[in-house]
Amino acid sequence: METRTPVTIVTGYLGSGKTTFLNHLLEQTKEKVAVIVNEFGDIGIDYQLIERTKEEIIEINSGCICCNVRKDLIDGLVMLSFSREQNMIEFDRIVIETTGLADPAPIVQTFLMDESMVEEYVIDSVCTFVDAKHISYHLDQKDEALIQIAFADVIVVNKTDIVTKEDLEKLITRLDGINPAASTHLSVNSQVDLYKVVNIFSYNLHEKFTLSTYSSDRGHHDEKVTSFSIQELRPLDLRKLNMWFSYLVQLQGENLYRYKGILNIDGLDRRFIFQGVHMIFAGEVKNNWGNEQRKSELVFIGKNLDKEKLTMQFRACIVK
Repeated sequence: METRTPVTIVTGYLGSGKTTFLNHLLEQTKEKVAVIVNEFGDIGIDYQLIERTKEEIIEINSGCICCNVRKDLIDGLVMLSFSREQNMIEFDRIVIETTGLADPAPIVQTFLMDESMVEEYVIDSVCTFVDAKHISYHLDQKDEALIQIAFADVIVVNKTDIVTKEDLEKLITRLDGINPAASTHLSVNSQVDLYKVVNIFSYNLHEKFTLSTYSSDRGHHDEKVTSFSIQELRPLDLRKLNMWFSYLVQLQGENLYRYKGILNIDGLDRRFIFQGVHMIFAGEVKNNWGNEQRKSELVFIGKNLDKEKLTMQFRACIVK
């Protein structure tokens, strides 16, 4: 049973509908929510657009959370914790709305690396909003838009009422090629079922961990960010796996945005599950295989991934 405070990170390129969704969430949820709004610039316009409720709202506008104000984020979270301990405020969840230019990676890493944050908070999900009308242009021009999609566990394709069915289908195929591990939902005016965004605990190994079956190659040759998966029925050598993952983290970590999987370890009756964000890796032994077929499934999402080389390295870990 998770006792830490869940954190929902809402990201998406400029104009994708993040603030509108945040207002919907605050109107519909029964939880007490503390909101951290990150607006790039001296004047926090997004902060003014959020409807005034009883929620605690902190604004960070001295820059982008992902680059030069991560300490401001930690300071804000520490202040919230202290205020709650002193019975000054109450909250059940924190929602962080990032600037449209933010790379989610350092924000996610804050909750995985900082000891005080790990003890107090747990990432529930990273939800990325997509402007169905304009995102294709941004994906062609802006690395930030690609990275935001690559880091998502939930992708909400917004403004679907102003695009054709054909264009929408092409967009979904493209998004699936970048990040097949994310669940994708369609919306108009940022209206989406809250339970498709909150309480899914996709970053917490101690809670839910699901891995769908993907085809072996879902990337597109023209994308900087691509994804692919590996499946293997034969058992794996733990020693060789440790060496391989150590190599991945140290030498390929910057290019690996998200990676996760379920492994069939030789001599182990239980599943080994793992996930990583750049150079942050976590894994543990979970439940027994039972009557299910034992197999390994891995998904990699990153920049300029060499599928053939990574697959060859993985195959070298198979028990001979």
